[in-house]
Amino acid sequence: MDNNTPESGGFKAGLGSLFGGGTPEYSNTELAGVPLTGMSPLSPYLNVDPRYLIQDTDEFILPTGANKTRGRFELAFFTIGGCCITGAAFGTLNGLRMGLMETRDMPWSKPRNVQILNMVTRQGASWANTLGSVALLYSVFGVAIEKARGAEDDLNTVAAGTLTGMLFKSTGGLKGVARGGLVGLAMSGLYALYNNWDHLKGTSPSHY
Repeated sequence: MDNNTPESGGFKAGLGSLFGGGTPEYSNTELAGVPLTGMSPLSPYLNVDPRYLIQDTDEFILPTGANKTRGRFELAFFTIGGCCITGAAFGTLNGLRMGLMETRDMPWSKPRNVQILNMVTRQGASWANTLGSVALLYSVFGVAIEKARGAEDDLNTVAAGTLTGMLFKSTGGLKGVARGGLVGLAMSGLYALYNNWDHLKGTSPSHY
């Protein structure tokens, strides 16, 4: 039985006009020739606009007003941990070199292996402790200066590096403080220069 009769169409239109929602009905044949001007093609598999699937920029879930870059407090943990691991690795290699040199006249035996192992352990722990302490002081000074100034720039980096060198060498007297401050100033200045090298050359920095 065919339901698409003029009577059924009139009945639907009458009900639609009665409730204020009457809309004309069109067949598939009539809609086939209507151009879809200004409409984007939909994916036949997802039934969504493909433009919404392409993201040109990185998307992050961040609190309102937060930056996409991590602050000094977040980077402090990475800095301290990285310095400790770097110091341990360098100390291990240095201890192995020193142990082999000091025991070069000894035959390969258990006492020689123990002496080399002790040297490796001692040097690894010493260098890890030293670099970890420097990273801790630098991070504390950096966070404190950032909170006090209310700004984050290269001036914080240079100031934190200088204060770290001065405090780390404070046990050596005024000469040690001055020497440590100069070393910290030089290293932090080189780091700040490295970060702004693309800007100084007049080229846009590369992001990976």
